[in-house]
Amino acid sequence: MEHQLLSLAATRVRHMGRVNWRGLWTLYMKEVRRFLNVFTQTLLAPMVTTLLFLAVFTLALGGGGREVGGVPFATFLAPGLIMMAMVQNAFANTSSSLVIAKIQGNIVDVLMPPLSPAELALGFAGGGVTRGLMVGCSVGIGMCFFVPVTLHNPLFILYHGVMASLMLALLGMIGGIWAEKFDHIAAVTNFVITPFSFLSGTFYSIEMLPEIWQTISLFNPVVYLISGFRWAFYGVSDVHVGISVGMTMVFLTMCMTAVWWIFKTGYRLRS
Repeated sequence: MEHQLLSLAATRVRHMGRVNWRGLWTLYMKEVRRFLNVFTQTLLAPMVTTLLFLAVFTLALGGGGREVGGVPFATFLAPGLIMMAMVQNAFANTSSSLVIAKIQGNIVDVLMPPLSPAELALGFAGGGVTRGLMVGCSVGIGMCFFVPVTLHNPLFILYHGVMASLMLALLGMIGGIWAEKFDHIAAVTNFVITPFSFLSGTFYSIEMLPEIWQTISLFNPVVYLISGFRWAFYGVSDVHVGISVGMTMVFLTMCMTAVWWIFKTGYRLRS
């Protein structure tokens, strides 16, 4: 009898190979459906808020035919606002998902399945990237009705959009795992993510800053994301596009390594 039970158990073992594709896809779809269930909050609200930013700053600072980098101010502003919406929502998606899972105690349902640290990271990050890109597309479409939008290099638009969403999704995972309650993640959002977004050249060219502040700005990873993204639209950037691509890969590698280590060691997850 015991031999028969062992044989039956052996026949039910699923050989997944090097990657648990089904588990990875399931985790990804869980994250996507989570934010789509409240799309008015996760997709529609960011679009409206970003368009309001465009209206307010254009009316307040864009009068008199003002130009920045040789393009009208509203046109200069659009890519930065799209990128800002993408990074903030990618961060919010993964951070809120993990904080809620920890507070509700169902984080164990994610950690118990046979998913490797890399698969866990990609599953959560994939949801954040999807939300970031969907927000970016909705904001971009909305802006087309108010400012002229050109595509200088569509491939680099896609590259910077994906890399920005992925980087901030990974940072959101780090923040969500570190945080023990919503106040903690709100503090990270208010004192780290929002200042990095606003002080990255979204509303101005960093070349307008004093030299010392230009140097300090280069330590902000969002600067490279917005600079490269703006170049992909209009061929205008504060940082050479090659440097933007390289620095983006450096910061992304650091974030991915940190998240992999957290899931590998169970930092703040197994206590």
